[in-house]
Amino acid sequence: MHLTGLLGMPRRVYTYETGLGWDVLNLLSSIGGFIMAIGVALVLLDLLLHFWFGQRASANPWQADTLEWALDMPPAQYNFASVPSVNSRHPLWDDPQLAERIASGQEGLAEANSGLRETYGTSAISAQRERIIQLPGNSWLPLYCAMALAVVCISLLSRWYELAIVVVVLTLGLLLRWSWENGGHPSAAPLDPLNERSENELLLESRTIDGPGRWGMIVTLLANGALYMSLLFGWFYLWTAAPQWSAPDEGPLPFWLLLLCGLPACIALWLFQRLCQRLAEGDAQQLQRQLWLSAGLGLLHFVLLLVLFIMAPLNYTESAHDAVLMVILLYLLGHAGLAVVLTALQALRVARGYVSASLPYEPQVIKPLWFYYLAVFWISVALFFLLPLGWGTL
Repeated sequence: MHLTGLLGMPRRVYTYETGLGWDVLNLLSSIGGFIMAIGVALVLLDLLLHFWFGQRASANPWQADTLEWALDMPPAQYNFASVPSVNSRHPLWDDPQLAERIASGQEGLAEANSGLRETYGTSAISAQRERIIQLPGNSWLPLYCAMALAVVCISLLSRWYELAIVVVVLTLGLLLRWSWENGGHPSAAPLDPLNERSENELLLESRTIDGPGRWGMIVTLLANGALYMSLLFGWFYLWTAAPQWSAPDEGPLPFWLLLLCGLPACIALWLFQRLCQRLAEGDAQQLQRQLWLSAGLGLLHFVLLLVLFIMAPLNYTESAHDAVLMVILLYLLGHAGLAVVLTALQALRVARGYVSASLPYEPQVIKPLWFYYLAVFWISVALFFLLPLGWGTL
């Protein structure tokens, strides 16, 4: 049967012929569709009737026991007016007056003296209060970063690789710009000690050497390590189980050049670890100079690695061996470049007063990245460039 659509295009409406065995199932499906439509209509009618004739519910109308029911309905923009301590699974049952004390500001962090939103930072193991965390303020930068990343993904799926490269650079710029307003930046933490507040001897997160940012870096590197392990697995699969596998008799990069390339990165890590330790002890002498020196050594390592990558005779379009080496070299270059840029930004932030003896937090966030990169670099040198050739070829 043919029908004419709204645009005049012919359309075919398929109907089941009698006797094909679909009659009962088609009837049941139609009845189910009507029942679902009636159910949705009843829900909408219920909402409409309650909106016009229902009574406004009080706080915690079900006499629930958990902390979220201590808020008004709907909750205020700031959620809790003060932050309570909870030591049981049923705080509102064990302490019926807790909701009133929270609303009246009798619990912790009732006033944000720094002018920023604050909450307690606790230990991941004991849940004991350890610091005061200042939450990020309102910003359009996260939205801009997300939009740029979406364009990168769409460009890759559509094979618009030139556009993807341009937007990747733009995305990195946006992410670094966003990171500039975190940590000890005035929009994220007060720089004036007179505006600080210490409640029960708790310090602001930016005044400590540990916090969510550091653990976020560690967790991100763990996920990053899973990606590296997949590259390593693919490499060993090629050498052990891949059919028709062939590898060159000599590696594309001399081993002694790789050793020479890794030396500046090792010195940079040693300097960075040393300045982080001194900063944790309250010593910030020559901090900016040491950061610039670490960034400079890291940059030297990056340039040497880039030269090796350019000079290496990798035929990655025809050889799986060379394609894997190209990917791992790009992986190393990306992480080395990121470590250098973040270290250089730390030196700039020292000049602006965002990192100092009283603000020692940010270098501690970057330190795991340096350790991760050096570990991955030497593992790559050993497994991707040295092990396949055998010790006898050195």
